[in-house]
Amino acid sequence: MDLRIRPIHHRTEDHVRAHILLCMLAFYVEWHMRRDLAPLLFQDEELSRDRTRRDPVAPAECSASAQRKKLERVTADGFPVHSFETLLRELATRCRNTCRIPSDPSATTFQQLTEPTALQARALRLLGL
Repeated sequence: MDLRIRPIHHRTEDHVRAHILLCMLAFYVEWHMRRDLAPLLFQDEELSRDRTRRDPVAPAECSASAQRKKLERVTADGFPVHSFETLLRELATRCRNTCRIPSDPSATTFQQLTEPTALQARALRLLGL
């Protein structure tokens, strides 16, 4: 993960500090999302557990489940494995439409949310939403 602080187009010290604070908050949110969405990503889900057991000097090794995900490109649930960016693009296809009945222009509008796909529903469950 990259903090992505640059470029900074601010001139005052307060604006620079605010920019860095927002970048740190975004980094923190992304870190939590990656951790929670690990079952759908090319990420080792057992990494935090293995860190407590393995030798800190020895090179780290991928778990068997992470190697299987990388080879088969399918999760244990049968979903395609994604990078964080491609999963966000998949989640971004969900939208809320403002609808109005064309025959009655004075009618009130209503909001309609698209139904999530199975992958989107799984990701939202993992995030606790």
